[in-house]
Amino acid sequence: MKSLFVTGADTGVGKTVFTCALAHALRLAGINVGVMKPFATGLPRAGQYKSEDVELLIKSSSVSDPQELVNPYFFEIPASPYMAAKKLEKAIDVDVVLSAFERLQSAHDVILVEGIGGIMTPILKDYFVADLIKNLHLDSILVTSTKIGSVNHTLLTLDACKKYGIRIAGLVISEVDSGYSVDDLESDLVSLSGVDVICKIPHVSDIEYASKILQQNNFVSKL
Repeated sequence: MKSLFVTGADTGVGKTVFTCALAHALRLAGINVGVMKPFATGLPRAGQYKSEDVELLIKSSSVSDPQELVNPYFFEIPASPYMAAKKLEKAIDVDVVLSAFERLQSAHDVILVEGIGGIMTPILKDYFVADLIKNLHLDSILVTSTKIGSVNHTLLTLDACKKYGIRIAGLVISEVDSGYSVDDLESDLVSLSGVDVICKIPHVSDIEYASKILQQNNFVSKL
């Protein structure tokens, strides 16, 4: 299995829960998995981890890697890295992220890298999440949801990936309470994009429950 980048068709579609669930499932399968969230933003939390997403990733994978490798950049503003860095007058050096990834990759068989926002979330003025995926030389899993508007967001994301030359390993549908039915959305996305839906999970916060779904569907063997 190769390392993977998990991105989303939108923000709040369940990227973190899916990445954590996959990390947990890989660990239970005996795979030495590492995790990374290069950029995290938002209001800081009390305790060891400033970012809740980073804390969840580390706990789900049971890694002992330094937090500065798992999450090289955290900005205390709920915004894109580009905007947050500008407002806080801090600099972003992409080489720091690439170096951290290489160190993690040398310590683990597989690295799951979770992105921030969508594929075109800006990191620098002329550097987006898509550029980061290219620099990391990773295939990507695209998480979308059943919210109305997801077809548009998903197809636009897939189109951007084609332009950047990013290979999509498959789509993951995160089911919300209202919106499209999962079956209808899967049918339309596969028909319109030609990309397979490789997993469907409820939009939940229970990572172990989501991990069990992946295990029951032999998801790891599909990768």
